[in-house]
Amino acid sequence: MTTISEPARSTDRLTRYQAYVRWVESTCGRDPGARTTLRKGLGRGLDDIRYVRGMHRLIARWLPQGTETSDAEQRAYYSVASLIAAQPRHSFAKDEPELDVDAAEDVVPPAEPEDEQEAASPGKAYGDSLGIAFADAVLIGGGNREMRLSTAETRLHLLTRQSLDGLHRHLPSTVRFLRDADAKIDYARLMSDLADWPARQGRISRRWLQDFYSRYAKSKNEAANAADADETQDPDAGQ
Repeated sequence: MTTISEPARSTDRLTRYQAYVRWVESTCGRDPGARTTLRKGLGRGLDDIRYVRGMHRLIARWLPQGTETSDAEQRAYYSVASLIAAQPRHSFAKDEPELDVDAAEDVVPPAEPEDEQEAASPGKAYGDSLGIAFADAVLIGGGNREMRLSTAETRLHLLTRQSLDGLHRHLPSTVRFLRDADAKIDYARLMSDLADWPARQGRISRRWLQDFYSRYAKSKNEAANAADADETQDPDAGQ
């Protein structure tokens, strides 16, 4: 049975989310029973007694203490745990050592973006948004499924129009689709966006779309420049 450690109070929410994601992944890799319990909450609401009640034992101690935690933030903890637990068993490292949560909390927290222009730039310290994952799904084209640009656009635009409930309903199929295309998902960043969705849906949606198109255009430009460079070095290559 996995030992569950309560994290120390963190001054930075994203750092806490990153520690939480590592703990969920570590727990799922070592404790099949906990993984099954977390997976049952996939696509379920917080008050779904039949499927979610077992998750409280694992997750409740991670919720911020001493302040009123919004339903949106609580749901982010539960939803992301279920999404991670729903991954194929082979994606978890069974020999991974027990996560030292207290040590993880001592890491210097990454700086949050000061403005939306910075937040819209891929690769910033705030993490990779879901827009980055969609762009990578198109660009990588690996895994069990190739994602077309038009498909990625349609799915991403659909997500940005959802209420919080609608977003959570679409996430299981979205994450499964991205995983099948070998796209990496930044679950800590996703947690932050889910927690803020009711108050900042427009800004988060804009960031996702800007990240998606920026990442895609940058990759295509780099590929075109590389092809031009190769052709310049070997003008007979294309003949």
